[in-house]
Amino acid sequence: MKLDSLLTNTLGINLLDMPDARNQDLLKALLNSWDRNNAILVNLLRALPAGGLQARAMEGSPSVAELFTHIHYVRLVFVSEDAPEFAAEVPREEWAAEQDPDRIAELLNHSAKVVRDAVKNKVESGAEMDLHYDHPILLLQHMIWHEGYHHGQIKLALKVAGHAIGNKEIGPVTWQVWMKKGTHA
Repeated sequence: MKLDSLLTNTLGINLLDMPDARNQDLLKALLNSWDRNNAILVNLLRALPAGGLQARAMEGSPSVAELFTHIHYVRLVFVSEDAPEFAAEVPREEWAAEQDPDRIAELLNHSAKVVRDAVKNKVESGAEMDLHYDHPILLLQHMIWHEGYHHGQIKLALKVAGHAIGNKEIGPVTWQVWMKKGTHA
């Protein structure tokens, strides 16, 4: 199958037909979704039981701590490549086994702000991304997709290690963060 046909969805919409980067409609809502995404990750981190940072889905898999630091790393790498004027120092180690949840939360909050500021500025100024993405919003969507994938890996690793977090406990600080109404600025 040709790449062109893969980039046209089942409704016949060309996925590369993006609005001009200066189109700021929905920017506030999209940035809010990014903020919620980061809050969910930090909430998941805060909900980890003792020993949760060391959990792995299987031998040779990254630990939960390494998954969180990988997320931080990837955020900063993509900003450095696509909006270098907003770049922050990229850690030397991508899969760091940081054991301090407060430090990991600090890293996640920092890199979330770096991504947010880069995307907001690129959209508001009408500037294109330097290397990847046809529109700055695609960076946000890529990061949300990437982080959702790792969120699932973290929950699986916890379950396999005998540290499963039930939906009654984790739902209010994850799913409800996405679905809660009334947080309009």
